[in-house]
Amino acid sequence: MRRRRLLALLCVSASLLSGCGLLPGGSERHTVTVWLMKDSASQEFLERFTEDFEHDHPDLRLDIRIQEWTGIGDKVQKVLAGDEPGDEESNHPDPPDVIEVGNTQVPQYVDGGRLLDLTLESARDWGGKDWLPGLAEPGQLRYHQYGIPWYAANRVVIYRKDLFARAGITAPPRTRAEWLHVTERLDGDGTQGIYLAGQDWYTLAGFIWDEGGELATEEGGRWSGALERPAALRGMDFYRRLHALGDGPAGADEEHPPQAGVFASGKAAQIVAVPGLARAILDSNPALKGKLGFFPVPGRTAGKPGAVFTGGSDLVVPRSTDRREGAIAVVAALTGARWDTDLARTMNYVPNKAKLAPAVAGEEGVAAMAAGAAQGRATPSTPEWAAVEADNPIKAYMTKVLTGSDPATEARRASARITEALTVDAG
Repeated sequence: MRRRRLLALLCVSASLLSGCGLLPGGSERHTVTVWLMKDSASQEFLERFTEDFEHDHPDLRLDIRIQEWTGIGDKVQKVLAGDEPGDEESNHPDPPDVIEVGNTQVPQYVDGGRLLDLTLESARDWGGKDWLPGLAEPGQLRYHQYGIPWYAANRVVIYRKDLFARAGITAPPRTRAEWLHVTERLDGDGTQGIYLAGQDWYTLAGFIWDEGGELATEEGGRWSGALERPAALRGMDFYRRLHALGDGPAGADEEHPPQAGVFASGKAAQIVAVPGLARAILDSNPALKGKLGFFPVPGRTAGKPGAVFTGGSDLVVPRSTDRREGAIAVVAALTGARWDTDLARTMNYVPNKAKLAPAVAGEEGVAAMAAGAAQGRATPSTPEWAAVEADNPIKAYMTKVLTGSDPATEARRASARITEALTVDAG
């Protein structure tokens, strides 16, 4: 029996009823425990949401517990498996009824049938067909929806308005061809047209998807790498051409060195990053205040931004919860239009549906991010993808191509390594 039930039984005085979470008349006010990640939502937002939710659901009480991203994967797995009762380190043994997880983490939690299937609610009540694909697709397994999209973030182009103006460029590019032309005009006289690290594989993934390619494909229940296919090779070729218009290292990713610092030094006209990185840039170089602009990663045609990797969070419900209806009510409220757009405005996120993007139109960086999110994608929806990223062959492939190796040969090698990592031994 859960600790909260025992607590209710200990209340023997009428004066203690409200403190024990009981409603007038003696009915129990059930607690729904929610795990949210640190910095996903402000304390002020959570207080407003809790007050409103409990007002609308007088039989429920919210207990929101903030979790750290570090080590969260193992912690969630243990809770779902029943190996840990809950948040022991905070003296809170009750297991969670709702959990925020990274969108690409959902496949590893679906394994074993430990998440509640929310397909019916998604289709009937929540407008699931309108969700951003980069959030919705990783939450699915064989057309069943387990992860419910909450918020998204993705890369845009952060650029120097003053350097664009000095080069006579009056508007951001809208196609990839225009982007190359503009970047070439910006490259020179001590300025990089773009700072693009050689192993920024999330950005490469967008170019591959834009060409109609994939990182990996599934056939007959088996996954295999797909970098050697013509569409994926075209995406890599565009990356190579763009990378050549700057001095980004061929053998490092965007964190080595941190590209915010490189951009803040004033030696680059553009970077590809989430808009929030602008804060770190301005902290390093306040003289750039008012000089930064944002535009969506350009696509192949002017009518549609380029594909981008979508990060963000989904909400899941453990199948073992004994607060099923309460948990579903929390998910419905947090991911519904009212609170989802409120969170997006509060935290500069992208809402979970493209049609909600006008809610963040007032922020240039977030508006650019929302435009790109409509073309957002996620990594292959298989639990084994984590093994690919652990020893990422895509990074090594990119470096090989950027330093002159044959793209087709290196793509075949990288695809073979991806296939090996994705292959599960049935025996």
